[in-house]
Amino acid sequence: MKRPLVMGVLNVTPDSFSDGGRFRSVEAVVARAQAMVADGVDWLDIGGESTRPGASSVSESEEIDRVIPVVEAVRAATAAPISIDTMKPAVARAAIGAGATMWNDVTALSGSPDSPDACAQLGCDIVLMHMRGDPRGMQVKPRYHDVVAEVVAVLGARAQAAMAAGVAREKIWLDPGIGFGKTAAHNLALLAALDRFTALDFPVLIGASRKGFIGALDPRARDPGDRLGGSIAAALAAAHAGAAMVRVHDVRETVQALTVAAAIGEAAAHD
Repeated sequence: MKRPLVMGVLNVTPDSFSDGGRFRSVEAVVARAQAMVADGVDWLDIGGESTRPGASSVSESEEIDRVIPVVEAVRAATAAPISIDTMKPAVARAAIGAGATMWNDVTALSGSPDSPDACAQLGCDIVLMHMRGDPRGMQVKPRYHDVVAEVVAVLGARAQAAMAAGVAREKIWLDPGIGFGKTAAHNLALLAALDRFTALDFPVLIGASRKGFIGALDPRARDPGDRLGGSIAAALAAAHAGAAMVRVHDVRETVQALTVAAAIGEAAAHD
């Protein structure tokens, strides 16, 4: 098993579900980014608008004001590639101009009519994530007839739409959107069927770190900070299924777990 890349979460929001308000200054975010690099992170994902269940949207200008100084400072302080986590093409444009090279879009380029063309013009990598509804209401009784088939179909269609707009195929990543308009059972079904996503022949990113389904499985893990074990288990399962990258909060522990798992797999292959 090849170790997937590890993307570290850097939220500069006051209300994200796990670490909202923790990094209130540019200096604090840069220090956290440098620590993640030392811990072995491969990508840094910077976001200025919370997408936790029930979150309210922020204005384009406010989001730009939050993230651009951070992107610039992190770019100056580290060599790690940067992803911008945003639904807004104007924010993506500003962040790419400031040094980011990936756009991580929870709307799969459907949040604005301008998003597909903007992505094509930017020429950056793009993560197309599946979300049912929007953050404000996505967790209100989400329903699917067949969650795996439906999410596979939507992401396949969004990838085709992106390419039709001029986005290069090799720039596209897919993310089934664990926790975004899904119940715990939906999330488990998606994680158990990741081969259906890798079969679409795009690299797959999985963001299961500290998500609510872990707390649903373990009543002792109601607080997101208590979900390290479950987060690592999900990352290992994703790696085993062929995910190309996992998005996590706990970089050091995840890198270690994935490195050991990959070494065991290599040893088994040569046994």
